[in-house]
Amino acid sequence: MIFLGKTALSLNPTTYISALSILFFSLCAQASEPLRLATTTSTENSGLLAELLPAFTKQTGIRVDVIAVGTGKALQIARNGDADVVMVHARQAEDVFIAEGFGVNRRDVMENDFVIVGPQNNPAAIKNENSTLSALKKIATKQIPFISRGDNSGTHKKELSLWKHAGINEKANWHKEAGQGMGKVLLMASELGAYTLTDRGTWIAYQDKLSLQVLNDGGILLKNPYGIIAVNPALHKDIQYLKAMSLIAWITSLNGQRMIDGFQKNGQRLFYPTAIKDVIADE
Repeated sequence: MIFLGKTALSLNPTTYISALSILFFSLCAQASEPLRLATTTSTENSGLLAELLPAFTKQTGIRVDVIAVGTGKALQIARNGDADVVMVHARQAEDVFIAEGFGVNRRDVMENDFVIVGPQNNPAAIKNENSTLSALKKIATKQIPFISRGDNSGTHKKELSLWKHAGINEKANWHKEAGQGMGKVLLMASELGAYTLTDRGTWIAYQDKLSLQVLNDGGILLKNPYGIIAVNPALHKDIQYLKAMSLIAWITSLNGQRMIDGFQKNGQRLFYPTAIKDVIADE
């Protein structure tokens, strides 16, 4: 007789041993499974994950498989139960994901900002525009090509929000949707002499390959916060919740936040930690 909580099961010794064996091997199999992280292309294109994840694995023994896509797709992958944890940058979409019951235990991780980049000759003349919305209106008025992510990513969501705030219908010939990640969109904009919106981290990582320049930045509208969320284990039996929480705890710990704070490309910081930013700032 085996007691599981208040339930009693009658098993003969052979069946009992088999049941324990199945449980043991099931737990071992899950222990060896890598944590599935669905995240944005910006965290991978910037090189940040290549810096952080080996340190996490070394400390915890947990391997991580990265699925780098746009924020919208990352959240959908998580909804389907094909990721254990997500790290994305579209707060409204994150809040909906949690409100619908798909995610739990969201934490702030870091932030940077978005910038508008464009050709060196700046045909829309937006370089001295203090207002991002005014800059976008100039691009639209002069119908200079603008390359959009067009992939429901966090960057794409931000871009659509900016067009809306500017009162511009972006469905026009000068506005081209690429359906690609940030790195590829920057390369495309460079080749075509077009404008685009990018997170600063990917821009810094790619700028040496591009004939583009930052033409508009700063301001509250261009803030770009990132959050990390565990997928709700109650919805899918294969969710590795404890591993997900281990990554969340580590990346928001003093050690993880210090690594984010110290991560640079070309002598420039790409992200600013926000989980314990006051502690980091005082160091």
